[in-house]
Amino acid sequence: NEFIATKEKQYDSAISQGGSNVSGGQKQRLSIARAVYRHPEILIFDDSFSALDFKTDRAVRDALAKEAKDSTKLIVAQRIGTIMDADRIVVLDDGKVVGQGTHSELLENCDVYRQIAQSQLSEDELNGGKSGESKLPGETGKPIETGKPSVESELNESEGR
Repeated sequence: NEFIATKEKQYDSAISQGGSNVSGGQKQRLSIARAVYRHPEILIFDDSFSALDFKTDRAVRDALAKEAKDSTKLIVAQRIGTIMDADRIVVLDDGKVVGQGTHSELLENCDVYRQIAQSQLSEDELNGGKSGESKLPGETGKPIETGKPSVESELNESEGR
């Protein structure tokens, strides 16, 4: 790790009370590393990637996929890039579930998610790496007809209600 290599005592280096000798991003990475090291069944990250730059965010997510592959990961995030590879994403708006599914399903079926994605991701990221091709049905200006049951009815059905 580059961070550890810069420390005189490397892994034996002290972190001051409150972490005043490390940056916000370094604190977050250290906290994540400590949690992953314990190999828990469930890891909960509540905006734990917010102080990371985009490149580091991607590196941490890649490391999590490798090092915590057997753990269930629950990630609360503001950035689409942080959660777009998740198996299941739940979108909240004013405390209400307004969408759930994979990144591509939500781009197709959830206006709130699509608007956030359009504001945060490049055209290339939105198109899955295929520049020039639009993956966003809302860009036509026509309303999106999904023909699918509401999210609430799907949630109720999946919970046996």
